[in-house]
Amino acid sequence: MPDRPSLPAPRRENEQVTDLATTDAKPPAGTATASGTSPAPLTRAIRSGLDRLRAYDRRRPLVWDTAVTAFWTVAAVLDYTSGGWRTVARDVTAPESLVLLMSLCFSLPLLLRRRHPTAVLLLMAPVSLLNIWTGAVVQAALLQLIPAFQIALRLPLRRLAAAGLVLCAPVAAGAARIPGIWDQQLVSYLWGFVFVALLGIAVRTRRDYTEALVERAHRLEHERDQQARLAAAAERTRIAREMHDIIGHNLSVITGLADGGAYAAARSPERATQALDAIGTTSRQALSELRRLLGVLRDDHPDADRAPQPTLDDLASLIERVRRAGLPVHLESHGEPNHPTPLTPGRQLTVYRVVQESLTNTLKHASPPTDAPLSATVTLTYTPTHVDARITDTGTGTGTAPDAQDTPALTPAQGIMGMRERAALYNGTIEAGPLPAHGGWHIHLRLPLEDHPQ
Repeated sequence: MPDRPSLPAPRRENEQVTDLATTDAKPPAGTATASGTSPAPLTRAIRSGLDRLRAYDRRRPLVWDTAVTAFWTVAAVLDYTSGGWRTVARDVTAPESLVLLMSLCFSLPLLLRRRHPTAVLLLMAPVSLLNIWTGAVVQAALLQLIPAFQIALRLPLRRLAAAGLVLCAPVAAGAARIPGIWDQQLVSYLWGFVFVALLGIAVRTRRDYTEALVERAHRLEHERDQQARLAAAAERTRIAREMHDIIGHNLSVITGLADGGAYAAARSPERATQALDAIGTTSRQALSELRRLLGVLRDDHPDADRAPQPTLDDLASLIERVRRAGLPVHLESHGEPNHPTPLTPGRQLTVYRVVQESLTNTLKHASPPTDAPLSATVTLTYTPTHVDARITDTGTGTGTAPDAQDTPALTPAQGIMGMRERAALYNGTIEAGPLPAHGGWHIHLRLPLEDHPQ
């Protein structure tokens, strides 16, 4: 295939993309890490269980909220029924019905802790003040840390500061009535709030980081697919250009040989036989080139022929085929093709295809002048910085579009556009147009060498 450094090779659908593997995203569970080790079975089991639990919670959040609320409600009621609240109470004479009511007010609102954490904390604040003021000091008051954790996890940080004030203000107010509660209750509330605030911020940061990694992985995957589509489109364009050159040239030569053979059949059977032989040779060569071009595209033929594309050494055989098709062609060469810098295979293919397309257009569309036979000249000039290819003919109408009965897919305009695309791959230029002096048409390719980009 031709040397095309400016276009990336397309990726197959089943190829792994190394760009995605080099990101910070975590590998799937059970796969080897960069150091070659895989997570322990216990780690995989814990991770799998947590993933399933999170997935179930996302599907049915009310089930989890109800379970958490029921657990802490039972714990608060047990603290009341067992009399455990009396071990820390400042006033054990507080009404037991009030203690039970405060325990339920601290536990039941947890059902809304994730949807409305601020409202839950504000609902608990008067109960907390009553708890400290009566001296009952039920331990269920520490359940206020749960909505505070949800605020740190989900809401802006300014809400977290307000939550700390709502949590600690009732304790500070109760310290004015009950001596000694300042250093015992308020300090424990402050330390508890700092702990759940830091824990919520840490979990939140980790969650945001994981979501960023997932989003980055999706973005890279999208960019990979987009690049693959662009590369595939560029490859289709290149293949279409190659098939245009192969089919357009060889069919033009075959058409010219067939017309000449039919004309010579009545007068010179030997010339007709030579034309038929040339048609067979050209057809076999065209089929061989097409098989080589299309064979590399088939996944079930990994050993497809990947012979190199035509080079400047094949120009002589190309010109000979055109001569046998009835167009006299004169080849001139100036300078050394490999001095000082040899042409790369891609540049040689570009020169070959431009010459091929130019001669094909002359065969198909040029009309001979009235005073002389139709002919063409190919001039190659090698300089230390560029290679120039100039193709001229003496015909008329080379640059005009064919009639409606001709094949519209092989018009000169499309051929010239394909030549310009080829030249642009190597910073080259194409000039095409009629010759003003004596009629005819010319194509001028100027292609810089690799060490001297334009």
